[in-house]
Amino acid sequence: MTVLKNAFTVDFEDWFQGIELDPATWEACEDRLAVGTLRLLDLLGEANVRATFFILGSAAATAPDLVKEIATKGHEIGSHGYGHEFVYRLGKEAFREDLEKSLEILDRLVSQPVRGYRAPYFSITPGCEWAFDEMAACGLSYDSSVFPVQNYRYGDPLAPRWLHERGSGITELPPSTWRCAGRNIPVAGGAYFRIFPYTLTRFGLLKANSAGHPAVFYIHPWELDPQHPRVPVPRRVAVTHYWNLRATEPRLRRLLADMPFASAAEVIEQVGQFQGPTHLPGPDGSRVGGSGPLTG
Repeated sequence: MTVLKNAFTVDFEDWFQGIELDPATWEACEDRLAVGTLRLLDLLGEANVRATFFILGSAAATAPDLVKEIATKGHEIGSHGYGHEFVYRLGKEAFREDLEKSLEILDRLVSQPVRGYRAPYFSITPGCEWAFDEMAACGLSYDSSVFPVQNYRYGDPLAPRWLHERGSGITELPPSTWRCAGRNIPVAGGAYFRIFPYTLTRFGLLKANSAGHPAVFYIHPWELDPQHPRVPVPRRVAVTHYWNLRATEPRLRRLLADMPFASAAEVIEQVGQFQGPTHLPGPDGSRVGGSGPLTG
């Protein structure tokens, strides 16, 4: 029997690129991208897991050899845009420029085709559906940006929780949530992985599997670098960014031992094999080309 694998994904960015610091200050910040990335690559290698690294273009421009090493170790390369800006603030034209700039950099660094995208801050929200058309126009085939939760910076709590088709043929791979008391609880990783007990994360991801769906997990390299600098940021940002960083590495080693993982592209292909290429769930939860609703 084929084992259902889960998507292990990485938002490849340095510590200062995801806390809403003015990009004009980035050059003055200590570059520590290699610290967490190399630790993460070692953990993935120990577990024999191939992950998807959504690469921020501006980070790739400063660390091209690190991106090449990630690809050489067999991990999938996706785009995380270029400037780590909210998609809903960029607008359609600026989003296209940002995406194209990131893809140009990645095309120079790796030979494998870039198929997937994840927006900074998961910032494809209601009203940004035009982003899927732009992705398709740039040759992408899947996205992992629509987080079905309510958050002050991102999310769409009404979005489907499972793999489904979006506009222009883009497949959406949502970060994992656990449905509890009528709400979607985020269990996909990142700050939630450090704030919630490990048992809750594992339980939530396994609930997805028990319903017949792959889970989608994410992490940032800086989360494996507890020594990265502390800078003044709004309290709600500081709490999630700096909380319990020392727990990341041991918890991650445990998770990689507890559950089977693969790249996002492999997981999407796996679902197609299980259900047939014309039976991915649609936005309303029904199976496209199928005869009934999804379970779970």
